[in-house]
Amino acid sequence: MNDIEFHLDNFMLHCDSKNLSRKTLNSYEQTLRLFQFYLENEQKITKVKDIKSGHIRQYVKYLRERGKYTVVSNGSSKINHPDRKTDLGSDISDTTIANYLRNIKVFINFLYKERELVSNPVENIQNIKPQRKQKSLLKPEELKQLLSSMDITRFHERRLWTQVRLCLDTGIRATESCEILPNDLDLKYNSLLIRNPKNHKERFVYFSSKMSVDLKRWLHYRDRFSDSVYLFPTTRGTKQDVRNFERSLKKAGEKVGGNVHPHQLRNTFAKYYLTGVNGSGQGDFATLSRILGHSSSEVTARAYLDFTNDEIRKNYQRHSPLNNLGL
Repeated sequence: MNDIEFHLDNFMLHCDSKNLSRKTLNSYEQTLRLFQFYLENEQKITKVKDIKSGHIRQYVKYLRERGKYTVVSNGSSKINHPDRKTDLGSDISDTTIANYLRNIKVFINFLYKERELVSNPVENIQNIKPQRKQKSLLKPEELKQLLSSMDITRFHERRLWTQVRLCLDTGIRATESCEILPNDLDLKYNSLLIRNPKNHKERFVYFSSKMSVDLKRWLHYRDRFSDSVYLFPTTRGTKQDVRNFERSLKKAGEKVGGNVHPHQLRNTFAKYYLTGVNGSGQGDFATLSRILGHSSSEVTARAYLDFTNDEIRKNYQRHSPLNNLGL
């Protein structure tokens, strides 16, 4: 084990002790192992004290030039069969490179705080700001087609139908929906306690009276098949893997000619909450932030300020001072 590998392992232990999500840990692991591979093979660097800001800038340039999966095919990554990827060799997006750089900076800052580095080589390296993409929003007719395609007489599709409606009605994450226990529901006040969110802070979300009816019916239906402790279990009573939920939703979307993933439901909830539906009133960022479980309303604002021009136009017409003040 060389010096960089030792410190990388130490960093991963540090991250694990902070109870970071498995997804975040995997992101750090993959990104930093690739960075280590680059340092050793392209720069002949095996000690953290030899890492300079120029090496990091050179790595960003290297990422822009090398293309997707061209390094992982040598076995330095967990990605299976990169040679079978249809986008092998295509450009790595600015968003991906920005994530790589952010993870590297977290690692280097950790080393600096641990006094493994005398100076901080990332101190003057600017973050990459990728061009924002408008979040994909599901239209009402698309949602109707999606839900209508599900056969709710079958357990798996009834579970999917209810779970999709709950995510759309509350904005909860797919992973959070798989963690819900029936005792987390308060059907009197139409509230739901989220116990295991991304930021490890419990929060309440609220659902509609229509969703309350759906949940009561689902509980009655579910109890005929399972006595599981989970609200949306497998037929064996175990916790549903979020990847199975994602796959089921994708298949349902493909049946109606769309490409649907769970985060679109969260985005759609947020957008309709802020802009209203069919002329209804709009919500505010502060309240939405609490519902979504973001760390601050600023985070929410940054995430959902990408309205389309048509959404801005319609929202303006609803709230124009001249239209509403009777002047």
